Amino acid sequence: MPKILQDIIDSFTSAFTGNNFLTIYDYIAIAFFFVFMLALGPIFKRYSKDDSDFFRGGGQMLWWMVGGSAFMCQFSAWTFTGAAGKAYNDGTLIGLLFFANAVGFFINYLWFAPRFRRMRVVSPIEGVRERFGAVNEQIFTWLQLPMSLVYAAIWLNGLALFATAVFGFDITYTIWVVGVLVIVLSVSGGSWAICAGDFVQLLILMAVSIATAFLVLGHADIGGISGLVEKVPSHHFNWSEVAHWEIIWLWIACTFVHKLVNLNNMQDSYRYLNVKDEKQSRKAALLASVLMLVGPVIWFIPPMAARVFSPDLAVEFPAIEKPHEVAYVFAAMKVLPAGMMGLLVCGLFAATISSMDSGLNRNAGIFVRCFYQRVVKDPSPRHLLRVGQVASALFGVFIILIAIFINELKGFDLFDLMMMFSGMIAIPYAIPLMWGIIFKNTPSWSGWSTVLIGFSVSFALTYNWEVDGVKNYIIDPTWFGDWFGFEDEMSTREMKDYLYFAPIYANVVICSVWFFFTGFFNKFSSSQYRERVDKFFKAMNTPIDFETEVGEGKDSVQSKTLGILCLIYGSFVLLGVLIPQETNPIAGRLAFLFCGGLIAGIGLLLFRASKKQAVAEDATTDKTQ
Repeated sequence: MPKILQDIIDSFTSAFTGNNFLTIYDYIAIAFFFVFMLALGPIFKRYSKDDSDFFRGGGQMLWWMVGGSAFMCQFSAWTFTGAAGKAYNDGTLIGLLFFANAVGFFINYLWFAPRFRRMRVVSPIEGVRERFGAVNEQIFTWLQLPMSLVYAAIWLNGLALFATAVFGFDITYTIWVVGVLVIVLSVSGGSWAICAGDFVQLLILMAVSIATAFLVLGHADIGGISGLVEKVPSHHFNWSEVAHWEIIWLWIACTFVHKLVNLNNMQDSYRYLNVKDEKQSRKAALLASVLMLVGPVIWFIPPMAARVFSPDLAVEFPAIEKPHEVAYVFAAMKVLPAGMMGLLVCGLFAATISSMDSGLNRNAGIFVRCFYQRVVKDPSPRHLLRVGQVASALFGVFIILIAIFINELKGFDLFDLMMMFSGMIAIPYAIPLMWGIIFKNTPSWSGWSTVLIGFSVSFALTYNWEVDGVKNYIIDPTWFGDWFGFEDEMSTREMKDYLYFAPIYANVVICSVWFFFTGFFNKFSSSQYRERVDKFFKAMNTPIDFETEVGEGKDSVQSKTLGILCLIYGSFVLLGVLIPQETNPIAGRLAFLFCGGLIAGIGLLLFRASKKQAVAEDATTDKTQ
């Protein structure tokens, strides 16, 4: 037997036999989750007959499935590791990052979501081609692919960190095992299976995280919300105690600016390309916004409570390099009944699987639609579907390798790595894709040139080198402290915050000014270019005629299939009520009743809705005959 395989088996065996807080009921829950997820591929395989079906559900999905998927794709296990570590250290401040997501999605609802759907493309970068031309399509394609791979690798690394804390697995082996699993799930089912899985995973994650938050607040050492507020360090609510107030408020404002740009650009239009029409896209955006308001309220109670349970998590997890990043896990271990910890593990796996699956599918769509079909002569839709599946697998392998590399980095934690990458790279990329969908009077080169300007700004603000152990910058950060009259040097934490918000502010301002400046040269653009841009904007203002443009819908089939799946999963969770009382007290049984009842209840509502939809569809068919 190969040594690496034997090491994985030995690691799993050791964790299973030596774990003192996971029970057989937890492992049953985890096993059922993976079997359930693997079954989604065969169930939804028949829905993907061509590349449009595989990459965006043929533009036939309903709002609740797309909205749930949009919400799930916006976070990963990183939320419960890197972000939870930030909540453990700094308290409620991190919640603003997710409330900013809610605002970004609400702006989707107000203006962007309908226009994204009306672009009438399969892959979001095809919209870039229609707006900026073929050269920009290739530039943005080959910028987007590596950026998405790095994001997914950060998510996978966060999930592996979680699994290491819970199971005791070697983190490298965990990255490989989980990564391969995600590849299999991504390739087998396409966007139908991914969005359906996201919806079920949403119910699992929210149900378990609500139960966890309530059980944590009910713990004797916490004493409810008032007890938590009294017992956590004062800086968890008084943010200015950990940094100069100027830095805190600039960080907060920057977070909202960041999410506004990040969620309202053509690249992120992929969320709404799946839905039937613009009305459905707005409902999907509103659902994601509401969920993002609710999520932070329940997600960051456990890691803040962990600060009360143990002020020094290094004592609890001596083998983990950054123990604060397992704060959520530690709090859950304190309160969850037998079997419920397994459901939490499923929820955490679900968060990352949903993000990675969607990322792989989106990247494969970009590669196939924006590159492969440009160089291969007249490929059939079925051929493009097969190429997309192969591309998904290859991108998955790249993600695994990058995640392993990230794990070797020293001096960064997951939170800082994610935030700095977003500010330095993602924002310059997104600026022209946001303004480009609002203003049309700029030349084709306004797209790629704005990105180039932004990358130059990020390099100037963050590049540093050491001389005799002292860091030197092209633009020395000390100017910031001097400007605001700081009496002392910025702390390490303040420096990290500065390196996050300085590139974002600079890029938003400088890139936006440059983009609008290029508009003075639009008069020199070719007539063909201006005609194509006019056609693009006309399409975005023309409502979708679903029956004419897409055809027969799958409303009743979607609701029925998802309803049955939720009923199955909810019924399985309800079996936790039968765990013997000597193992699970009454609170544990009530937790299973709540979680299983919520999932099964929504499944029942969907199943009943499918019958009404089927009647309406039959009536429509009769009228057309």
